[in-house]
Amino acid sequence: MMLMLLAPMTMFAQKIGCVDYDAVAQNLPEFSKAQGELTALAKEKDNELQAMQQELQRKSEEYDKTKSTMNATKQQETEQSLNEMYQKIMQARQDAEQTLAQKQQEMLAPIQTKVAKAIENVGNNGKYSIIVMKGSMPFISSTLVTDVTSECKTEVLKLK
Repeated sequence: MMLMLLAPMTMFAQKIGCVDYDAVAQNLPEFSKAQGELTALAKEKDNELQAMQQELQRKSEEYDKTKSTMNATKQQETEQSLNEMYQKIMQARQDAEQTLAQKQQEMLAPIQTKVAKAIENVGNNGKYSIIVMKGSMPFISSTLVTDVTSECKTEVLKLK
């Protein structure tokens, strides 16, 4: 009977924290470095695609101007060539997106691991029962939850 009376009290004794995961990740110097490298890679891929599109545009305009003087075979060959260029651009766009996604995963995985470890350390050191990410729950009462973002920011910088 006594256990049944004390059980609800232990539920209220639970310590709950919340963390702004993005703010903790952005606190790391390697996050800024990764963002810079990803931005540079995206710009490089974008420039390559723009050059390809400009070449296609140029050849397409050239074809439109000379189409009336071409025989049917030459027209067909040119149209085939333009279609192949278009397909190459579409494939290059897909490849670029895939490369960027893979690079992003590769660069951010260690950061995510480090942030998770910092949150775990803060949870263990602060004796939190639960730490949830801000925005992942529809409503969290600020009177019941402690924001541990600043503690996690400090902790993540300690990790090697």
